Amino acid sequence: MRVLTVRQPWAWVIIHGGKDVENRTRNIAGDYRGPIAIHAAKADDLGAWSALGRLNRFAYSLALDARETLIGGAIVGVVDLTDSHPVESCIRQQHDGDWTVCSEWAERSGHHLVLANPRPFAEPIPYRGALGLRHLDESATARIRAQIGELT
Repeated sequence: MRVLTVRQPWAWVIIHGGKDVENRTRNIAGDYRGPIAIHAAKADDLGAWSALGRLNRFAYSLALDARETLIGGAIVGVVDLTDSHPVESCIRQQHDGDWTVCSEWAERSGHHLVLANPRPFAEPIPYRGALGLRHLDESATARIRAQIGELT
């Protein structure tokens, strides 16, 4: 299993608010497809709250209600990585001249990790974050399996 560190409120929105794309500057997934544990970083992304408000008012409202309980320094859930592509492969020009991308959460530059099937944990698992998409150790994987069952 792999683990990805994401700052709050983005980690919460991936697991609870419907965020189906994680934006990165490059392809950190390679050809890997499968389950990814979402680790909420200890540090918040302070500028993210205004961006979240512009992107999705509903998710913003939900995250704002949960703001006092947002956890950092722990794995908060699992999603499935279903695709990884450069932004150029999903930009479409609409008939009115506007440009759209594959998801409302997708930025117009860089690389998109497409996420699906979020499974939140009842109890976050304390874990130390790091950069990139890393292999999760066996101990943490076993603790995840105990919470959400066998991963496919």
